[in-house]
Amino acid sequence: MSENLSNIRNIGIMAHIDAGKTTTTERILYYTGKSYKIGEVDEGTATMDWMVQEQERGITITSAATTVLWKHLGEEFKINIIDTPGHVDFTVEVERSLRILDGAVAIFCAVGGVQPQSETVWRQANKYHVPRICYVNKMDRSGANFANVLTQIKEKLDGEPVALAIPIGAEDTFSGLVDLLEMKAYVWHEDDLGATYEVLDIPADMVDEAAEYRDKMLDKLSEFDDDLALQYLDDADAITAEQLIPVIRKATIERKIQPVLCGSSFKNKGVQKLIDAVVAYLPSPLDIPAITGINPKTEREETRTCDPSAPFAALAFKIATDPYVGKLTFIKVYSGTLHSGSAILNVATGKRERVAKILLMHSNKQQQLESVEAGNIVALVGMKEIHTGDSLCDEKHPISLENIEFPEPVISVAVEPKTKDDEDKLMNALGRLAEEDPTFTVRVDENSGQTVISGMGELHLDILLDRLKREFNVECNHGKPRVAYKEAITQPVRHRTVYKKQTGGKGSFADIEFQLEPLPTDQHGLTFTNQSSASAIAREYVPGVEKGFRQAMTNGVMAGFPLENLKVTLLDGSYHPVDSDVLAFEVCAKIGFREACREVPSIILEPLMKVEVVTPDEYIGNVTGDLNRRRAVVEQIEAQINLQVIKAIVPLSEMFGYVTTLRSITSGRANYSMEFFKYEQVPADLQDQIMNVGRFALL
Repeated sequence: MSENLSNIRNIGIMAHIDAGKTTTTERILYYTGKSYKIGEVDEGTATMDWMVQEQERGITITSAATTVLWKHLGEEFKINIIDTPGHVDFTVEVERSLRILDGAVAIFCAVGGVQPQSETVWRQANKYHVPRICYVNKMDRSGANFANVLTQIKEKLDGEPVALAIPIGAEDTFSGLVDLLEMKAYVWHEDDLGATYEVLDIPADMVDEAAEYRDKMLDKLSEFDDDLALQYLDDADAITAEQLIPVIRKATIERKIQPVLCGSSFKNKGVQKLIDAVVAYLPSPLDIPAITGINPKTEREETRTCDPSAPFAALAFKIATDPYVGKLTFIKVYSGTLHSGSAILNVATGKRERVAKILLMHSNKQQQLESVEAGNIVALVGMKEIHTGDSLCDEKHPISLENIEFPEPVISVAVEPKTKDDEDKLMNALGRLAEEDPTFTVRVDENSGQTVISGMGELHLDILLDRLKREFNVECNHGKPRVAYKEAITQPVRHRTVYKKQTGGKGSFADIEFQLEPLPTDQHGLTFTNQSSASAIAREYVPGVEKGFRQAMTNGVMAGFPLENLKVTLLDGSYHPVDSDVLAFEVCAKIGFREACREVPSIILEPLMKVEVVTPDEYIGNVTGDLNRRRAVVEQIEAQINLQVIKAIVPLSEMFGYVTTLRSITSGRANYSMEFFKYEQVPADLQDQIMNVGRFALL
């Protein structure tokens, strides 16, 4: 049966760590009838945190998908929800989820407000043009301040928050909220876990405050609708909720405002109003502009509308390993209909893939479907060769959708199996984990011959090593984590290299003249330009030159660290009609790269991290003193109630084991968060030290 696309919502729940994303999702599952009991993160029983590691640590590691049904104003809506992690080490999960979502719920802690990872996920949502609504959670906590969070969303995130509800009380006295559209109070019953609530008149002591907030809401909304603006000037009190909902919805979808609600998910208050807001204000697949892509045959831009009868097009946004069905490929279907058992084209590999099963996911449980239509999120079984970001489509109507860009790993560790017999098993397991997670890379170090894994942080690698042991039964030794340093040249250099090899039969010959130049640190990878004439170097050899430079960049001449941000201009050269081939020019480029790099000064770059420490007032001296010893640049210190928030830029190499030190100097009362900022040159005295120390050492 064809679904009503206008009643589908594909949403993500995003926030800083500990803002209450998973707890809110658990309440949504309970109130929509998906779960019969409420799972708790603190007890390790959350439905959406299904991995053993998530339950043990009380954090979300992998984005889990589920589908719920919700009745609103007499209509039934289908909501596909993705609960994303808040920890910066798993930012890839947020990135790939936002790429395919139609809308998002940004959750903020009423005490902490806008925190570092809140800023990161907000920027990611901006990047993918995702409309969002805001939910101020934990209104029952000591220090909760709704107005302060609204101010922070405006100032720190450059958002346009519009409060649609305000809290009744705060901290211990928080009992419900005032709906500013209806001008009614909603008070939840505690005896049935918040499943029911009463709609009452606004408490007498809140009438003026509610009127003030409603006036602010109407003033902002009247900017987007002329009829509303006229009625606001004429008779604001007569404006009804029915008039306001379409205006709020339109402004939200156009990303001109972010509606703000409040509640306490843990205390079961405010969640039903949040679900109502999701279906009322966030876009359906029909509200999203048609997706654009490139036809690989014609190289022209094409669009796909969200229409079940259009040619099939989908994006694989996540690969997961399931112990029972093997590889699961999560896809967002942008257009067309896919039937179980049919063949589709993977544009990235150019190969046909057969869909064995289509599964509707609920966390790590599944329901098999015969077909899936545009606008839905499902998992496929049967994909053999596929990676995150691959485009899947109808063979007769190929289209390559925009790929997903992922951040570079910043930390590495060497691993080896405990027994020789486990060598193949380890490489197979690492390969499967790398397939799942694009920010996890595996390589063999050319100098030491060791297997080196790289990721986004200590926790990221710790979880992956734990998964090797539990899921793949591979015991391995590993070294201490090392920073993923990079190299860079500091000035341009022009160089000519001739490669000749004669071995009796056909020889090898290549001759290239080129210029190497450093690029700004915000540009990544190789920028290759060919300015040579076809008479100097035949066009078929130029890709070999580019490939040679690209491969050579992975090992710098100074300390063996990879080079980023390099521009290569091929200026001139020559070739031999018999002895030249693509391989000869590839080898020539590698040799030329190393020779040219030795002619100019090189530097080592290190990753810098944005660190935010929240500490009680009495430990501020201890914390700042310790940060200064770690080469930190303290940028800002903000005062909150009985707390100080220190924002600093610190080299990653100085942050290993910081959590233990911080607990020690603050009696366990402070906490911190950290995210990647940028790469910058290492101080001269440390550069020599880094070069003298071995790159990887096993314990």
